[in-house]
Amino acid sequence: MIELAFPWALLLLPAPWLIWRFAPPHRQEMPAVRLPFFRRIAEAVGASPRAGSTVLARRRLQMAVAILVWVLMVLAMARPERVGEPIEITKAARDIVLAIDLSGSMDERDFLAADGSRVQRLEAVKRVVGRFIAAREGDRVALIVFGSKAFVQAPFTEDLRSLRALLDQTEVGIAGPHTVVGDAIGLAIRTFEASAIEQRLLILLSDGADTGSRMSPLNAAAIAAQNGVEIFTIGVGDPGGSGEDRVDLGMLREIAAGTAGRFFSADDEAGLTAVYDRIEELTPRSVETLSFRNREPLAQWPMGVAGLLVLLTIALLQWRSGGGLRA
Repeated sequence: MIELAFPWALLLLPAPWLIWRFAPPHRQEMPAVRLPFFRRIAEAVGASPRAGSTVLARRRLQMAVAILVWVLMVLAMARPERVGEPIEITKAARDIVLAIDLSGSMDERDFLAADGSRVQRLEAVKRVVGRFIAAREGDRVALIVFGSKAFVQAPFTEDLRSLRALLDQTEVGIAGPHTVVGDAIGLAIRTFEASAIEQRLLILLSDGADTGSRMSPLNAAAIAAQNGVEIFTIGVGDPGGSGEDRVDLGMLREIAAGTAGRFFSADDEAGLTAVYDRIEELTPRSVETLSFRNREPLAQWPMGVAGLLVLLTIALLQWRSGGGLRA
C-alpha cells in the first residue's frame, strides 16, 4: 500500500495557474534599434506595429512537459511511501531478578523429590526454577547467585534458554560457603538501575541466615522499596538448625513485608513448585504490544522521472531547432 506522508503538499498543484492568472506579468526593458522609415518597412513586410511587450509563445510540448514536471515535483514533496503490513512486537513490561543462595548448606540432601527420594537442595531448586524460567516467555530475567559474595550470573535477557543453561552450571560453594542476603539485595538494586521498566520483581531464595553482608538485609530491603523493587522471599531448609545452617525465616518475612512483597517457605520439591506457581498467580506476566509498519520512501522516483523528462525535452527541442543531427 502506498501512502503520502505529507498530503498537504498537493495543495500546491494549482499554484502555477494561480500565479499566471492573477500575478502581474514580469516586464523587462530591452535595447532596441531605431530605424528610419519604420512605418514603410512595416507596411512592406505586412506587419502591424503596436505598443507593448512581446510575449514569447511556448510550444505545446513545452507546456505539456512543464505541467507534468510540476505535478511530479509536487508529488515528490508529498513524500509517497510504500507501507508494509503491520508488525507487532510483544515487549515485557516487567523485569525479574532471580537471586539463588549457593552457600554450603545448599548441599544438604534433605529435599523430598516427587518420587519420594531425597535430593540435594540446589538440585531441586534448579529443576523448579528452571521450569519457572521456561515459562517466562517475553519477560526479561536476570540471575544473581550469592554465598560469601554476590555475583551477577546473567544480566537482564530474554534469551531464556541461555539463562537456564547458566543456572544449570551453578554449583554449591562457587560463591563461597557463607550467606550474604543483604549484599544480594543490594546487587539486585544495582542490576535494576539498568532497567527502564517500572514493574520490578526480585525473587530471593535462601536456606540460611545472613552472616556477613556489608549492609543488613532489612536496610537493603528498605532501599529496594524506595527504588520500586518488590521482593518475594522463599525460605528452604531447616529453621531449627544451628549457626549458618539455620534458615532465618523471620528475616525473610520482614524483607518481603518491607517491600510489599510476599514470603514463602518450602521443604520439598512439590512445595517449592507450588511456591513458584503461586508467585506466577500473584504477579501475572505483564507485556506491552508495540505495532509498527515498515515505510519505504518513494519520492526519488517522481523526482527522477521529472529530471529525465526535462533532459529529453531539451534534447528534442535542440534536435528540432537544428534540423536534425549532423555528423
